[in-house]
Amino acid sequence: MPYKRIDHVAINVSDLEASKKFYETHFGFKTYFQHDTPMGFDISYLKLGDTVLEMVGRSEPVSGFHFCLESDNFEEAVQLLSNAGVEIIQPPHDVPARLPREEGWMRVVFKGPDGEQIEIRG
Repeated sequence: MPYKRIDHVAINVSDLEASKKFYETHFGFKTYFQHDTPMGFDISYLKLGDTVLEMVGRSEPVSGFHFCLESDNFEEAVQLLSNAGVEIIQPPHDVPARLPREEGWMRVVFKGPDGEQIEIRG
């Protein structure tokens, strides 16, 4: 997969198994640990490289949430997700470089299963 970094680490999901499958299938995450909590909901931990995405099985809506994955091949990442039918919220566009290594980078935002926004930069 062309991704290597995640910026944010925890999201509430309404269907833990469906969300795990979505992130494993489309982004290359791997579930490495799961447990239930005394509050009555399950938590799963997924890894991508050296980053972790924590999924909390709660039906509370996601609002204003996004995380960003960095890609070494932006065009490939966009094409793979588009071909798989993952919905685009914001089409690819130029972004200003925050650091010199980001000169010429593009940005796109996709929609996750619970409305979370998945930004790809590269």
